[in-house]
Amino acid sequence: MLSNLSNSVRQYMLVTFNYWNFTITDGALRMLVVLYFYDLGYSAFEIASLFLFYEFFGVVTNLIGGWLGARLGLNTTMNLGLAMQIVALSMLAVPSVWLTIPWVMAAQALSGIAKDLNKMSAKSSIKTLVPDEQQGALYKWIAILTGSKNALKGAGFFVGGLLLSTIGFKYAVLTMAGVLTLVFIGSVLSLEANLGKAKSKPKFNQIFSKSPPINILSAARMFLFGARDVWFVIALPIYLGSVFGWDHTWVGGFLAAWTIAYGFVQGVAPKITGKAQGRVPDGHAAMLWAGGLAVVTALIAYAVQIGWQPQLVIVGGLMIFGAIFAVNSSLHSYLIVSYAKDDGVSLDVGFYYMANAIGRLIGTILSGWVFQMAGLAACLWVSVAFLALTTLISIRLPKIKHIATA
Repeated sequence: MLSNLSNSVRQYMLVTFNYWNFTITDGALRMLVVLYFYDLGYSAFEIASLFLFYEFFGVVTNLIGGWLGARLGLNTTMNLGLAMQIVALSMLAVPSVWLTIPWVMAAQALSGIAKDLNKMSAKSSIKTLVPDEQQGALYKWIAILTGSKNALKGAGFFVGGLLLSTIGFKYAVLTMAGVLTLVFIGSVLSLEANLGKAKSKPKFNQIFSKSPPINILSAARMFLFGARDVWFVIALPIYLGSVFGWDHTWVGGFLAAWTIAYGFVQGVAPKITGKAQGRVPDGHAAMLWAGGLAVVTALIAYAVQIGWQPQLVIVGGLMIFGAIFAVNSSLHSYLIVSYAKDDGVSLDVGFYYMANAIGRLIGTILSGWVFQMAGLAACLWVSVAFLALTTLISIRLPKIKHIATA
């Protein structure tokens, strides 16, 4: 029973529950917008532009949100994120003639702010709930939260495609807004008021990190997520529908299966990277995994370019890419929380996820533009270049191994 659990575990469960519900709506909304507006005749680049403010305001939110979390508490920023997502979903439930590009971009801007407030709050809160000497436990809890989030984002992709095919765009976003409203009420009543609040009020000029390891990791993270989104976000769903002829449910279902599998691998990443042998990863491990991902992506890009078994290469190659990318992402998620200061952890985590959001912004815009100009193979080669940069940057990460403690 919940009453028999420690307060830290109960708070962790509440944070995770909030994050899970938000993530399903985030994944579903992404799929709804891509597929619905493609049906309306929008080009790949025009669809990418709909996400411009979503990603841009994610950059701003992570930078300022970490400062707000340290000053106001992570419960406040998490609940604010939930409330803004409800407003964003409601904005899209208007008659279709009102869904102009500026209106949708504005709704996506709110959704981008909401998503990154929610994610920053969830990731930062774990640092406050796990003792600093228990690095193994920290890695495990981060991996579970990150892995489960991505598995449910995958479920959201499927939900988005399914809802679009069954009840249509308007009722899909209204349904999700209703569910999040219930989650928001429970969160306001349950989360502790001082969760993650810094003992000393940080000044606004402290939002930029002065830690070399965090700056290096943030740069690596930017190119890592740019490498994923440059072919996954816009190019791949449109390619699957227009070239392979898959319908909305098939596209959403496939991307859902991929993201769920990706999330599962993230959840078990500690076992893959050596925690079972009594160690947790360092910067050298991050460099090696990034290099391996670059090689795999180059092989996929070459096979797509020469037109060799495209369905087999894209479906199978994407699964391999996802598994290795999941380990890379999980390593980064552990390292940032490990590097972050105990007091005002959200400042460091917010700065790091700002870099993550810049990578997504670059990747999203390039995904639409490069695909429209040169096709999927070109998107994959851009991904290879980004991953090579990630590997080179990761050489400078600290190579100090911690002993894993439960």
